[in-house]
Amino acid sequence: MTTSDTSGTTVRTRADLAVIDLVGDIDSHAEESLEAAWSEAMSSSPTAVTLNFHDAGYINSTGIALIVGMLAKARARGIPLSAYGLTPHYREIFEITRLADFMAIEADEESAVHGAGNDSATGADHNGAGGGADHHRAGGGAGGSTT
Repeated sequence: MTTSDTSGTTVRTRADLAVIDLVGDIDSHAEESLEAAWSEAMSSSPTAVTLNFHDAGYINSTGIALIVGMLAKARARGIPLSAYGLTPHYREIFEITRLADFMAIEADEESAVHGAGNDSATGADHNGAGGGADHHRAGGGAGGSTT
């Protein structure tokens, strides 16, 4: 596994999967760090990418737009994009905005790793319930997701 840090957002590789660990609020201030993280993730030529929202904070409409942009880049490359660590509140936002139709929402990192490349591109749901009970943060917190 390799790791690099892009201003609080960490990029790791696990086998052929790039994991982007999102930290803090996902808003206009996160754009540069998300762009850098995407570029870093692509440098390893992954077969799939997963976004880890466990330590993410608030996501506003600009943050959703940034995630949509990452999804568009992934689809243009034919790379499945998935997510995990979302609270039930943000999972619902992903469903309402239909992001969940185009990326798998996984229960945890292991599910994302094992689901990578299978049906992630279709947005198949592997999670069920979602992250923790903190509705003001994107991340599920410690022990926040269920299977």
